Amino acid sequence: MPTRGTTNPNRLRRMDNWIAAELAEPLRRAAVPLVIDLGFGHSPVTAVELLGRLRRSRPDVEVLGLEIDPERVAAAQPASGPGLSFGLGGFELAGRHPVLVRAANVLRQYPPAAVADAWQRMQRQLAPGGVIVEGTSDELGRRASWVLLDADGPRSLTLSCRLEHLRRPSEVADRLVKALIHRNVPGEPIHRLLRAMDAAWDLHAPLAAFGPRQRWQAMAATMTADWPVLSTPRRHRLGELTVQWAAVAGEPAE
Repeated sequence: MPTRGTTNPNRLRRMDNWIAAELAEPLRRAAVPLVIDLGFGHSPVTAVELLGRLRRSRPDVEVLGLEIDPERVAAAQPASGPGLSFGLGGFELAGRHPVLVRAANVLRQYPPAAVADAWQRMQRQLAPGGVIVEGTSDELGRRASWVLLDADGPRSLTLSCRLEHLRRPSEVADRLVKALIHRNVPGEPIHRLLRAMDAAWDLHAPLAAFGPRQRWQAMAATMTADWPVLSTPRRHRLGELTVQWAAVAGEPAE
């Protein structure tokens, strides 16, 4: 069921910062700037923070937090205010048509076979030009991954790490999106991607003397030779790497 079991406001910060930077233009163009925070969990704090970040790009943005647990919806009501509301709903998005859906740490609780249906149910509800960011993070927000989808399907995968805590890029494996976490085995594209990141990381070990940011940037630059990297050097400085979804998808999970 859609739910997010944490109140740590830092857990989704990396994902939210990416959304605010990379999806600002679709939000500005939207006729109705509705954003849905699906499965806001025990506390409305992450919905509150998302609203604050998105208001920098679209002051009249509206964030609707959805949960299927009536008690959680009731508990969130005191946080309601201009631009922020809470209601009952799951992957059908309460019948609304948002320009953006953030579904963080929701599908992690489902079996892999449920992913395609959940994606499709959300996709059908998108406003024209709308997108979904579906992903997962650890409890402290140190490692995260997310998929960007539009109405036609998944477009990209982003891997994100707090570099001051990183030993090897493949540590993000335990926070891969649900569609990929069980596919991280030899022979699968996502496994090859993580191994390639580790190899490039090792190649640039001498840069460790200058800090993990320089080493990650060099790793990302090396990856562009063999992988369809979409992220810019500016995002690499933040400990991110984004690749085309087709490069890691493989065959659909059973």
